[in-house]
Amino acid sequence: MNKDELSFEGKLLHSPYSKPDAYNALSMPVYNSAAYEFDSAEAMESAFTGKSTDHTYSRITNPTVQYFEDRVKAITGAHSVTALNSGMAAISNAIISIAQTGSNIVTSRHLFGNTYSFFVSTLAAFGVETRFCDMTNPEQLESNIDNNTCAIFLEIITNPQLEVADLKAISEISKQKSVPLIADTTIVPFCAFCAKDFGINIEIVSSTKYISGGATSLGGLIVDYGNFDWLSSPKLHGLAKDQGLNSFTFKLRKEIHRNLGAYMTPQVAYMQTLGLETLSLRYQRATDTCLILAEKLKELPEVVSVNYTGLSTNRYNEISQKQFGDRPGAMFTFNLMSREFCFDFLNKLKLIKRATNLFDNKTLAIHPASTIFGTFTPEVRKEMHVSDKTIRISVGLEDVEDLLADFTQALR
Repeated sequence: MNKDELSFEGKLLHSPYSKPDAYNALSMPVYNSAAYEFDSAEAMESAFTGKSTDHTYSRITNPTVQYFEDRVKAITGAHSVTALNSGMAAISNAIISIAQTGSNIVTSRHLFGNTYSFFVSTLAAFGVETRFCDMTNPEQLESNIDNNTCAIFLEIITNPQLEVADLKAISEISKQKSVPLIADTTIVPFCAFCAKDFGINIEIVSSTKYISGGATSLGGLIVDYGNFDWLSSPKLHGLAKDQGLNSFTFKLRKEIHRNLGAYMTPQVAYMQTLGLETLSLRYQRATDTCLILAEKLKELPEVVSVNYTGLSTNRYNEISQKQFGDRPGAMFTFNLMSREFCFDFLNKLKLIKRATNLFDNKTLAIHPASTIFGTFTPEVRKEMHVSDKTIRISVGLEDVEDLLADFTQALR
């Protein structure tokens, strides 16, 4: 059977090794090696100058990490995949590959806390401007783009606001303006969402979440779909002109990720390769439970409101259905009467864990305003629409009745 005819699971489970294993191991071995020996000085020169694909040093490439990257490439149809040691490393490496002093990024204020901080603090110190706009308003987005815009960046479902923008409309603007579209798709995994189908050029994923297989490890992915014409961009931002559609990956792999030193370790790549194998099953279970919980909590008198785009009454349900189908992530939020009530609820939980992170096998609860966004001023939190009355739930694999019982006793 042609590998292109295989299903998602078929491509995932049967991705071949780049080189045969000496013992025909069914699981890729963990190559705990920093460096690699060469047969000759000429072979070493070829590897270090990029004339061959042989591994030289595990800060740059590693066989175990490469196999993880190859598996992700097989299921996404990507041009290239680069695995790094966290989701934030993926965001920073991707942006630094195309941004320079004087350039700007157009994005939304509805961002994860550290992404927001990276844009407004870290990048600003190097002369990169961040322009905030309403991503659900195409006219406002378009008006913020100019010849110095190096990227449009957004989360496909924002965390924790759960806003959903029209990705195809944004993609059309990015094409017209010759600006790459970079999207953080962490909240909906590869098995339920194909970024390339919506015109996304660079996909960012925190593989710590669904992919790791239950919060076993930290990781991040930069997925380049090779579908942006870098030569048509008003500014190449230091990208190699002779690389064409490969310009971004060439800059990332040959300079940025080498110099910043945030490549994924082989131990993590091994764990996350295993996590990929059960991704679809875990996601199906978690999203089924998530919808039931969201519907049940709406009926409880102590709950002021529930926010989940999978609910038919949600303001983003229609666009969410078009883009993510019936499974728009395993995270929802709900509002209580006050900050004090939120803390009281958290303190009474017996089964659900009070913890950060998303898409662990265990269900997690957190008060975003006092934790993830706790160091931001009240004014900034208000601008980001992060409420003191909101609880965020990451749904795990427990029995739904057990979870409902814990919610009920903690609320009442």
